[in-house]
Amino acid sequence: MKKKKERNRTRAFKNNLYALKLGWQIAPELVIHMAVARVLGYFEWLFYSAFFMRYVINAMETEQEVTSIFVFLGVTVTVFASMTLYNQYLEGKVWPIATAKVYKKLNLRLFEKSTNVELSCFEDIEFYNKYTLATEGAADKLIETISNLWGVLFGSIAAVLGFYLMYDIDKWSVLFVVFPILGNFVFNRKLGQIDFNRNKDMAPHNRRTAYVNRVMYLAEYAKEVRLTNVFSLMRRDYREAIKGVVDVTKKYTAKAVVLHWFYVQFTFSFIFEGVLIYGAYRTLINDSMSLAKLAVLTSMMVSCTWILIGFTDYLAAGFKNGLFVDNLRNFLEYEEKIPEDYKGDDPGDTIHSIEFRNVCFSYKDEEVITDLSFELRGGKTYALVGHNGAGKSTIIKLLMRFYDPTSGEIFLNGRNIKEYELQKYRALFAGAFQDYQIFSLSVLENVLMRKATEGDEAEAVRALKLAGVYEKVESLPNGIHTILTKEFAEDGAVLSGGEYQKIVVARAFVQKRPVKIFDEPSSALDPIAEYKLFESILKDGQDKTMLFISHRLSSVQNADWVFMLENGTIIEQGSHKKLMANHGAYADMYEKQAVNYLATDRTSLTGSFFAADKEVAR
Repeated sequence: MKKKKERNRTRAFKNNLYALKLGWQIAPELVIHMAVARVLGYFEWLFYSAFFMRYVINAMETEQEVTSIFVFLGVTVTVFASMTLYNQYLEGKVWPIATAKVYKKLNLRLFEKSTNVELSCFEDIEFYNKYTLATEGAADKLIETISNLWGVLFGSIAAVLGFYLMYDIDKWSVLFVVFPILGNFVFNRKLGQIDFNRNKDMAPHNRRTAYVNRVMYLAEYAKEVRLTNVFSLMRRDYREAIKGVVDVTKKYTAKAVVLHWFYVQFTFSFIFEGVLIYGAYRTLINDSMSLAKLAVLTSMMVSCTWILIGFTDYLAAGFKNGLFVDNLRNFLEYEEKIPEDYKGDDPGDTIHSIEFRNVCFSYKDEEVITDLSFELRGGKTYALVGHNGAGKSTIIKLLMRFYDPTSGEIFLNGRNIKEYELQKYRALFAGAFQDYQIFSLSVLENVLMRKATEGDEAEAVRALKLAGVYEKVESLPNGIHTILTKEFAEDGAVLSGGEYQKIVVARAFVQKRPVKIFDEPSSALDPIAEYKLFESILKDGQDKTMLFISHRLSSVQNADWVFMLENGTIIEQGSHKKLMANHGAYADMYEKQAVNYLATDRTSLTGSFFAADKEVAR
């Protein structure tokens, strides 16, 4: 246990030095000015307590010439006025500019790192928690850590110098310093431990109250709150959480009150009153101390006490900030397994074949893909079908190299995809995925997913027409330039789920890539709209390699080849016609879905899906 604490202290110290180094790399002027400001602050305290008071009182007692006193006062006023001007310069110019610089450069580092780490990092709860802790208020915490580090360094020097000056006045007076040392390093430390344990015990209750607060003000919960009686459940949970907070507070209150009393007495009362009584005795009764020394001693006692308190506060904050810096450091120093800037060979832009060879993939020790082998030929249309959880989306993530297989290999044109430059490899694929996101940008930018250049608008219009959503876009206040969502624009447009999904499909249409991937692109559409959308997809992808993922088999019946998946492996494969003739799992699933479609709208579906099916059968 003792060795663990020592390791933690060593780690915290190294983390603080890392923060100093990082701060120096980002804004060296901030680091320098912080150090100078801290030195000047301690200088002001010690100069006033140890020198100014002694000189003035000695001058009065020895009846020095008024001229010399005024010269001393004039020099002192000039020095402190200069320090005041310097502090105003810091507050008015240095801090705002340097802080903005830290915000900009540190956040850019964090953003660059977050876009370079592999996707699996964001699905790892432990890593993601560390990432959020590292990024939350990172700039403020980095600045605070550097400031605290200078506080510890120069605070310790100032405390030693202050105690020496007290010893120089009266060697026995230094004994009174034991009281604030005990107060800060014993009782205040125990109070800190109580605060830590109390916050730890309160954490689950605080998380619950925070959750209820989010539910009550976020728009996505508003409908359910109004249409159901879920508010009564939220109110129940909120009351229970508040009761938990109260219970935890009661648990620690008595001990905290006692320790706080001892902390105050030892840190302030015993040294303040003790030194005053001791000094008064030496001056008035024993007549062994001058009035000047008494004044300096009492002034030094106040300064040393506050310097010591500040030092211990900075020291405690240094250990606390060390935890933050540890998360920041771990994140920035994390070595990516699949870095986005991975360099390799150029894969070109021609697809001859894509092959999965004995691929297995496990997620958190649970095998998701098992000994999977199949091949896609360039220019053909393929479909991955199966029930939810069959492994379809995982295959796409492996193909896009968001993950690497646990075992086995994936080949493009006969070479392992790990040999290719990652960005150029991914540039071969255009996709519309079921877990899409709509951004608070214009429709045009949501389709292009980049800054528009000349000719892009016409391409985006073509893509939106293919996706079957252009008429809706054209009816918006600013047409294709209308901002989607109302996040930042009062006149922003909020579309239906199906319309958003069509815009996502338009993203795949607008990209001139040799491979098009459509992952459940019609899950929010009705069967008729789905049929029309797939007609457009097949029309647009005639000269491309196409890969569909769907659990609606009616949408993939025109594929050249279908892979039926179950539990992460292929159980059937072939053309739609062949698989229907086999009367296996695919045919069974298709027929059950067909019955459901007929039950929904027999006439419409007969004129669309089943007409298309007959066409394929011919």
